[in-house]
Amino acid sequence: MIMPALIYGTAWKKEHTADLVVQAVLSGFRGIDTACQPKHYNEQLVGEALKRLRVHGITREELFVQTKFTPLSGQDPQRIPYDPNATLDVQVAQSFESSKRNLGTEYVDSLVLHSPLFPYTNLSTVWKAMEKIFYNSGARALGISNCYDLELLKRLYQDAEIKPFVVQNRFYSESGYDTHLRQWCHDHGIIYQSFWSLTANPHILGSKNVGDMALKYSKTPAQIVYRYLNHVGITPLIGSTSQEHMSQDLQIFKFELTLAEIQSVTELLG
Repeated sequence: MIMPALIYGTAWKKEHTADLVVQAVLSGFRGIDTACQPKHYNEQLVGEALKRLRVHGITREELFVQTKFTPLSGQDPQRIPYDPNATLDVQVAQSFESSKRNLGTEYVDSLVLHSPLFPYTNLSTVWKAMEKIFYNSGARALGISNCYDLELLKRLYQDAEIKPFVVQNRFYSESGYDTHLRQWCHDHGIIYQSFWSLTANPHILGSKNVGDMALKYSKTPAQIVYRYLNHVGITPLIGSTSQEHMSQDLQIFKFELTLAEIQSVTELLG
């Protein structure tokens, strides 16, 4: 399945996860991002939402479902979804089996490594374990998240049999908005997904440029920012919890920013 241009993010939705995923999909979202990481995600309730959506006539095949293997460093020590004493390759396999049970599906459209591991040999071991899942038709694409080091990404890309299809990073000033990394991803056919796209950028949302565009197009500043991201080849994760905002987010494809407007937002990134 082709990755949708907007993906609904399920982090920190807790007990509301199923209701919000159903609401998002019925509003028009077709991409869902989760993780096998009980600390921040309720993957089981994403699975519950997928069940409920079938009642509404929306099948698993109509949805782009993405989950993650989260290394030990990112897990709650009290709720690790795999054997923490197992070897890394076994941890990946056990985590994916948990994801399949949680989601009630035999495959995911994208399996993402939640963060790089060090030393590099550990990253390589985990990636090979993810490739095994790919070869067994468990994942249709592989990716990596929280990877801000372009040289590390290049090394992984060079060594991998199955090349990263997704890089999912926080979109914020501390990384220089990944300008060079995003260009490299574009040149190598890798989709760049952003999170914290609004939360980390109040200076952009509140800028006069974005405000003027919002008035011109009768849109919200958030819609302008999301449309900008779409124009420059970024697939944002959207975590809206209100029906109104979900509907607004999905309306961004009904208008186009000019090249000058796109450039003016790019300049706000510094």
